[in-house]
Amino acid sequence: MIAKRIMKNKQALLGLAIIILLLLVTIFAPFLAPNDPEAVNIMDKFKASCPEYPLGTDELGRCILSRLIVGSRYSLGIAIPIMLTVFCVSLLVGSLSAYLGKPVDRIVVILYDIIIAFPVIVIVLALVGALGQSLGNLFFSLMLALCAAYTKLVRSYVLQEKSKDYIAAAKVCESSDIKIIVNHIVPNIVPVLLVNFTIGIGEAIVMISGFSYLGLGVGAGVPEWGAMLSNAKQYFYSYPQFILYPGLCILLCVVGFNLLGEALRDITTPEEQL
Repeated sequence: MIAKRIMKNKQALLGLAIIILLLLVTIFAPFLAPNDPEAVNIMDKFKASCPEYPLGTDELGRCILSRLIVGSRYSLGIAIPIMLTVFCVSLLVGSLSAYLGKPVDRIVVILYDIIIAFPVIVIVLALVGALGQSLGNLFFSLMLALCAAYTKLVRSYVLQEKSKDYIAAAKVCESSDIKIIVNHIVPNIVPVLLVNFTIGIGEAIVMISGFSYLGLGVGAGVPEWGAMLSNAKQYFYSYPQFILYPGLCILLCVVGFNLLGEALRDITTPEEQL
């Protein structure tokens, strides 16, 4: 049903087309990149656009287009797994917490209130500083910070569903708690959650690029969009395109996921359009 509505929604189709394009670029990056993204050739540094280097080269003579294409693997390749993990963990913890009630719910609420009290950047700075700079530690830090916020979101939706008549009817029919959660509550809240998690992927891409810009993400020389932005800031006045290209890539990703997310919001809650 939702798939049919998506096919009739132009905004959803546009967002989906952008996302599919980006995913195809990510999957086939090694074949699409015209050159080795890490190959250094000082003789070709700051070269303008040409058939060999369609977007020119950077200060080390590396192909900018190749680095942008391969860089999608770092931005999307981290953001999507992070949000999938957050989706599964928050759905499990939030559903059990809200449905089972005290004392489980009380413990979960205290834990995510403690985590939410700190900005995401503070949590990431603390954990990456303690564990060391790496993609794995950045993944874990962002996942922990986002899980708290999304668990709270899931819990609020489950509490709303828990009070409805069909849940009372399921209890009268002596359905177990697990069956009620899996067969009744989760199917009813997942469409609404998909809206938040789709938009969340775009937010995660911005966070990953932002932390890489600050030097908390990937290592030096890695072709990641945020790291490319950080490296290009010293050439802002002489070669502004070094900042423009990765910035446009980040913008395109965020626009694609936001378009799809907003369209899903309209599709899953059509009564709000009245």
